[in-house]
Parts: sequence; C-alpha cells; structure tokens
Amino acid sequence: RRSGQYTMNHDHSKKIPDGASFDRSGSQDSLDELSMDDYWKELENIHETRGNNHEERVALVVKEPDEGELEEEWLKEAGLSNLFGESSGDSLESVVFLSTLTRTQKAAVEKRIETVTQTMRKKNKQHQIPDVRDIFRLQNDSKGKVCDGSEPSTVRTSENKNETHDGTKGLGTDEQKSLLEDMPSSDTDINLEISFSEQAANLKDSSVGKMYKGGGGDTLLPNFRLPKDKTGTTKIGDLAPQDMKKVYSLALIELTALYDILGTEFKQQKAVKIKTKDSGLFGVPLSLLLEQDQKKVPGTKIPLIFQKLIAQIEETTLETEGLLRIPGVATRVKGLCQELEAKFYEGTFNWENVKQHDAASLLKLFIRELPQPLLTVEYLKAFQDVQNLPTRKQQLQALNLLVILLPEANRDTLKVLLEFLQRVIDHRDKNKMTLKNVAMVMAPNLFTFHGFGSKNIEQSEFVMAAGTANVMRFMIQYQKLLWTIPKFIVNQVRKQNTESQKKEKKDKAMKKLLKKMAYDREKHEKQEKTPNDTDVPQGVIRVQAPHLSKVSMAIQLTEELKAGDIVARFLSQKSGNVQTLKKEEVFLYEIGGNIGERCLDDDTYMKDLYQLNPNAEWVIKPKQS
Repeated sequence: RRSGQYTMNHDHSKKIPDGASFDRSGSQDSLDELSMDDYWKELENIHETRGNNHEERVALVVKEPDEGELEEEWLKEAGLSNLFGESSGDSLESVVFLSTLTRTQKAAVEKRIETVTQTMRKKNKQHQIPDVRDIFRLQNDSKGKVCDGSEPSTVRTSENKNETHDGTKGLGTDEQKSLLEDMPSSDTDINLEISFSEQAANLKDSSVGKMYKGGGGDTLLPNFRLPKDKTGTTKIGDLAPQDMKKVYSLALIELTALYDILGTEFKQQKAVKIKTKDSGLFGVPLSLLLEQDQKKVPGTKIPLIFQKLIAQIEETTLETEGLLRIPGVATRVKGLCQELEAKFYEGTFNWENVKQHDAASLLKLFIRELPQPLLTVEYLKAFQDVQNLPTRKQQLQALNLLVILLPEANRDTLKVLLEFLQRVIDHRDKNKMTLKNVAMVMAPNLFTFHGFGSKNIEQSEFVMAAGTANVMRFMIQYQKLLWTIPKFIVNQVRKQNTESQKKEKKDKAMKKLLKKMAYDREKHEKQEKTPNDTDVPQGVIRVQAPHLSKVSMAIQLTEELKAGDIVARFLSQKSGNVQTLKKEEVFLYEIGGNIGERCLDDDTYMKDLYQLNPNAEWVIKPKQS
C-alpha cells in the first residue's frame, strides 16, 4: 500500500489477466468491461487522507487462532459449547437443538467437533472428550430411534444421504427430493423454505443441476425475488430477542455448512484487544458511540453523527454530479473533523459551513476510522469470500446469512448506509453515479481495513478489488432481501421451542408424579389446553388490542383473511378515549405457542399461520422503532 502503488491500474489498455480466479463466479462475469478507475482513485484518496493525518494510531491486530481454537470458538458461538470440555456430560441439553438441524448442518457441526476432539486428545486435556458419533446417537436414541449398528449414526454429506434425524421432513428423503423438484424452478426465485446448504448439496449431487450465473453488466443483475409465503415474511427485527439468539446460532451453522458444501474455507478472525478512544466521534467503537448517543437521544440505534452526515449530504440535493466519488478538500475535511469532535455534542457546530463533498468525505472517513470494521473482524473475510461462491444465488444466500450474523449496531448502521446509497443511485441520471460507480467508490471504505485488508490487497490487488466491488453491488442491489430471515430457519426455531416445551411439560409431570399429586396434575393438564379450544369456537381467533379503543375481538378465519385486514378492522373502531394510531404504526403479533414473538407483515394469511401455530395468542400493538 505504498504511495503510487495503485496508479499502474489506471491505464485503460490494461486487461484482466487470463484465467483470473474470479472468473469462477457468475457475479464477476464481464468485469473486464467495468472500469476500475473509481476504485483505484478512491483508494488513493484514502491513502492521501491517512498521509495527512499525522496522529499516530494503533492498527487493528488480527490474531491467527491455534489449531482447534477456531472450531472451539465456533461451537461456543453456535451455542454448542456443552458438547465438549468439562460440561460435556450435560450434552443432553443440546439434543433439542441438534434434533432440528438438517443433514448438511449436522455435517458442519460434526466436522468441528471432530477437530476439537482431536486437538483436546493431542493436548491431553483431563476432562471427558465425547465421541462425535455418541453425540448424534444420543440425540437419535432420545427420539426413540434405534441405530442398526451396521453404519455409524453420524451424518455426513457424502454418506447416508437418505437418512434424516431432525424429526421434520429432512432433505435426503424421497419426499423432500420430490418437494425440491416441485418448488418453483425459476432461476430468479429465492427458495427460503429449504436450507441453502441442502439446496447446494442437491445441485452438486444432481447431474442435471443448473448453476445459474445470469448475464453480465451493471444493468443485468438478476431480478431476484422472494415467492410469496402465505404464513408471512419474517424480517430482522420481527422476532423476540430469545428467538433471535436461536436464529443467530442456526445462521452460523447454516453459513458454515454452505461454505463447506461449496468448498470455500470459512474462518472467523479474532481481533486482539487494543486500546481505543473512549469518547468522541471518529475512531470510537460503535457500541461505545451508541452508548453516549443514547444519553442524548434515548433508544437511538444509529450513531447521531452518522445520521447527521447523511442528512447534511441529502439537504443540498442528491443530483450533484460525482456525489461520493469526488472527494472533499483534504485539509478542510481534517479541520471539520477536529471541529466536530469539539463541538458536535455541545450543539455549537455550524453545519452551514460544510460543503456537500466534504460531508460525503466525512461519512466515508467515519466508516474507515471505526476501530473494527463495520462488517466486523469476525466476518469481514467471509464477506470478501462471497465473491468465490459459484453462483449469484449462492452469493446472495451467503450475504443473507452474514447480515443476520452481524451485531445489531453494525447491522442497523449498515442498513441505513445501504438505503442512503440506493437513494444516491436513484438520481443516477443527474449525478452520474450508477450502481457500479457507487459500489466501486464504497468498496475500499468497507473492505480495505487498516491493519487487516492490506495484506490481501497486496497479494492479489485486482481480483480483490473487483471481487469486493461486486459484493458491494450485491449488498446495495438486494438489500431488501438480505434483511429477511429464511423461513427454514424460523421453522427450526419453532421446532426447538415446541420440543423444549414438551421437555418442560414432561419434567413438570415427573415432579408431580413424584409428589403423588395426581389430582393436581390432571387439573394442570386441563389448564394447559389452548384457550382457543375453550374460549372461542373452532376456526375463530381472539385478537387483543390493548392500545386501541376496541380492546378485544373474535375473528372468523377465512382462506383470504390477512393480518392487515384484522388491523384495519380494529382501526375502523373509532373512539375519543384512546390515542389515535395510524395503520403504519401498529402491527398484529403472533405471541407464544411455538414462537416467542413475531411481528406479522400485512400480507400474512391468518388461516395458514393459525394452522402452523394454533396455540399462539394474537395481539395488535405498536412496533418498537
């Protein structure tokens, strides 16, 4: 990353080397037609800015994990730490979780447990080391299944393909294979009902599997879409925290399984703790910044300076030619940065003095100066490696899982950034900033992180640049899809909750049996019956709306009744006693049964959802902003 290192790439006569590795991916086709000028110029501007900043800063140190340490950390992140170590005797706790995994997900878990086991044996650790086969055997036995002993009961991607252990319709059965065949086969439909890694395994195994790559060029990115789900689309933010924790674990396992199937290495990096600023605006950890911002504006989820810089850019007009591409004056940007640090929280900073290109440079500077990347140290490499996946659809699936895995503060800030970038692109006729241009300019700010990305850039500058620019294009183009929680993961959460509730009921029943309280137990079981069976007739649900004038209403379910219809029915009941709420402020929630809490989209078909979760309660309430 020495001065002048990138100028050689500005020659338009330069072509991409023959057989470059990124040709493997459909998302990189026609890259030789893309001018990389914007990328290299942006990189030069970044180096110039850093060169003008004479303050010493500590680069982020990324630790290379020891053998087995990576897998051990992965199992902890996935919520499976009790499968090894001193608490391995309590592995029964994970039986419920393991019972919901697909074949490929189990293979990913097994692979990591085997590595940890071998490492522990090498290090002669004194605690019990379970055999991975016993863990899955234990799970099968608990579900009343008996292994025939002729084959190990472990689950591998290359063996036992027709054997499933998840208690649901697992991929690998003839029934599921026919389900895959019956699903809409459009290349642009994103199937959220079947595990992404299972779809990849099915494509890989099938001699007729089509690997969709699509056309090239900026305007020819496929128009990927989500087929309508009658039980409603679940977005990030729609689920309760306890269910999101399960979603996180499942997304990590699913992403790992997908990378395993596609032969791409998935390694989480780890940052060594370094001393960072504990106050200010630039170079402050995101979590700390939000902590101090929430004292000013309770409940804020996006750094105030980030919001203000975007508002400042938009205040002028988004039609300015070269917006984001043309840098501000370096000395002026540095002066503004220092002035903001001193006056922003006091409210004495004069925003009228800030020119639009300077504000855009400050926004990019804020992203680069974060002590850890916005895409996190753990997952930055995984985001970069998306470019190596074979098809655009698989790249989109991987990005979807990676967005779910980001910490909430990083994910919320990224969302606001991507939405802003899309608004800039919407004015491309005037500002000349197409999707390609914006991606080229923003990729170096998100992917070439100080103390982290430089080594990769030097190893393969052009491939890295083109690849990350394409990942950036994907994140902007398909941002609405990326904030969706796949239905197969939501269904796995539902199954975990159902199995846990069964276990709790069994435990309660056993305690009562031991106390010889048979009468009380029978009474308790009667109380456990769903209120829908006793309070309201079959095919009718009771909807509560404590914030509205009509507090409760019995609703007859029909084939066409949607969640939005129920909300509209309640809102039509006017009353002067209750605060007036607009339709966009309140939502119908599915609470309890096999889910913690889920905010429903207006197009959810209620009869279909009721059949999926008959024991739920239904409440209309405002959504947390």
